[in-house]
Amino acid sequence: MHRVILLIGGNEGDRFLNISKAKNLIGKSIGCILQQSGNYESEPWGFEHQQNFINQVIEVNSTLSPNEILKEGQEIEKELGRKPKTKIGYEGRTMDIDILFYNEEIVNQEDLIIPHPKLHERKFTLLPLIERWADFKHPIFKKSLKQLGKECEDEGWVRLVESL
Repeated sequence: MHRVILLIGGNEGDRFLNISKAKNLIGKSIGCILQQSGNYESEPWGFEHQQNFINQVIEVNSTLSPNEILKEGQEIEKELGRKPKTKIGYEGRTMDIDILFYNEEIVNQEDLIIPHPKLHERKFTLLPLIERWADFKHPIFKKSLKQLGKECEDEGWVRLVESL
């Protein structure tokens, strides 16, 4: 079994319902969800949009390879209404599923990089990670997630929210 930590979330449609549906589909196609962070609301990162994001980090026990998880995650995104990109850069979406960690392994392929290459730059990723896995050491930086959170220069706002 592999310990996989995923970031799920979006800013279009019923954001909380989409997270719930994504977790259900992840449980069926990727693996058993062992634990999860709270829901975090944040402003869009890297682009302008009128709707804020809701994100959550989950830990999954999976028998799948990183590439199989990527493929299954993309299928779930599509099933939940994610549209193909219409421009270069970031844009709104109903669901985004990012692989943050796969055990303590480092994967560097053209279409898949693990640990996620920008997780240490984003408070909306770090805060839910720190909530549950503060002492987990990043396999490249060799620092705890808590330490990466202290060093993060992201000035965007992020807050823990209850689902509606």
